[in-house]
Amino acid sequence: MTAKDTGTHDITSIAVQVRAEGDVDEDALSYVRNKVDAALSRPGLPEVTGVVRIARAAAHHVERPWSARAEIHVGSMLVVVHAEEASAGELADRLQDRLRGQIETALHRKDAARRTATPPPWRGGRTDGKRH
Repeated sequence: MTAKDTGTHDITSIAVQVRAEGDVDEDALSYVRNKVDAALSRPGLPEVTGVVRIARAAAHHVERPWSARAEIHVGSMLVVVHAEEASAGELADRLQDRLRGQIETALHRKDAARRTATPPPWRGGRTDGKRH
């Protein structure tokens, strides 16, 4: 099984490489690429880079032969998503949903962590040990 590289896609500040392993046709790759681009083309995202790997199992008796693994860097955060489905279309849809959800969670977690930190006294924080 050899991997074929479908190249890097640049959409504004998005550089995500989509790779295929096994018997993956161009239509399936195109659909996955469009779904990944849709999930990552959100305004306000920091620079996005990474790799999405799509594979199709050679064994015909496998219940869910299509699998995907995405390792996406959104700014300084790493988002990892795995998915397995019975068809390429279902896999692309599941991958898009999981990417959006994980990115939203990571961005929310980063914003919440930044806002809840109490500044130290030398930066104008309270000196009596109490929070706000």
